[in-house]
Amino acid sequence: MTIAQQERTASAPHGFGVEMTSGLERFTVQHGELTLSSVFQPIFSLSHMRAVGYEGLLRAHDALDRPVSPLDVFGEAARLGDVLQVDKLAQTLHLENFKVLGAEREWLFLNVHPGALTDPYLAAALLATLKRVDLPPRRIVLEVLEHRAEDLERLADAVRQFRERGFLIALDDFGAGHSNVERIWQLNPDIVKLDRIMLSHAAHRADMATILPGLVALLHEAGKLVLVEGVETEHEAQMALACNADFVQGFFFGRPNPGAADALHATTCISELTERYRDQADARERRNASRLAPYLRAFERAAERLAAGEPLEEVCWNFLALDHAARCFLLDAKGKQAGRNVVLRADRAAHETRFLPLADAQGANWLRRPYFRDAINAPERVHVTRPYLSINEALPCVTLSVATRVGEQTCVLCGDIDWVDEERF
Repeated sequence: MTIAQQERTASAPHGFGVEMTSGLERFTVQHGELTLSSVFQPIFSLSHMRAVGYEGLLRAHDALDRPVSPLDVFGEAARLGDVLQVDKLAQTLHLENFKVLGAEREWLFLNVHPGALTDPYLAAALLATLKRVDLPPRRIVLEVLEHRAEDLERLADAVRQFRERGFLIALDDFGAGHSNVERIWQLNPDIVKLDRIMLSHAAHRADMATILPGLVALLHEAGKLVLVEGVETEHEAQMALACNADFVQGFFFGRPNPGAADALHATTCISELTERYRDQADARERRNASRLAPYLRAFERAAERLAAGEPLEEVCWNFLALDHAARCFLLDAKGKQAGRNVVLRADRAAHETRFLPLADAQGANWLRRPYFRDAINAPERVHVTRPYLSINEALPCVTLSVATRVGEQTCVLCGDIDWVDEERF
């Protein structure tokens, strides 16, 4: 052991040692017959294209240097009633090794059992370790693990106190187990980590893929940054970009390692990923524009005929004859629907019988809908909504709308198009 290693070992907590792994020094500690050590998985900002933090992860080896799963380590600790002490040991180990890592501005994401936050002794021990390794609380993101808390109010109070000291709080594994929307309101985290299971479902199910961007938007509106974890493939990485996540973590971007992330590799990886995403988004926009073109031509012609005094039931036929055109309807200047929906095909009418209570829209008020507001605010031009869920049949649709003069009145002509995304990433 070198003199420098002896000095570091002497300054570490009792029982800690220093070993060399792949040319890197790191602290280890004995726990029974196991040797415990740390690795760090980088967490990247997609916008900054670099690592902004590292999650400390436990590694264990038995006396024969065979790897032991961290789940088994904590499982055995739970059986012996020793979870909080092992949790404290892991935190101390990660803090010691993070200091050796040499990160100057990145966060350390530190997994903490809820009981470790509410126990005054363990909370004080964490603060004492931070002081000893000279890391300010603002560099630490406490990940509240997905675990049933016996006293959620007490946990929320403890989280608030840690935040007041400068720590950031992350809610781990959102969407799995006990980590749900209610917990966000109760714990008020700074960062929400979306569980990998949500990304996995979204990668294989179109409905979940549609939900993911809305979920991220909801969390943003609640004032939370969003981290997508478990990103393992380029397809999943593209989904993280598409849903506007702030941070990503996973094997695609960087595996757990004793050392720091390769900054050049990370920047290149995210830059190339972003370029491919942009190319795919541009191609998708071109496909959508081509797909919309015949509907726009027919709809513009319908608006011209309506303004010329022809009845609604006649001007919409060419539009409604197109394959995915669903219905036309007319609103007054206050968003109130004048007359019933105009539907051409019999199969459409039969399909709508499942939603028979909604079929008669005469007199309905669509003032809140973007297609009405956009048309009124910029008349005489056709507006196209983003895909949204139609109340008529609970199916995705796009609505075309235009405000025009019909006699002495301002009216808004609307046309719905069934809109199932034909190709995702």
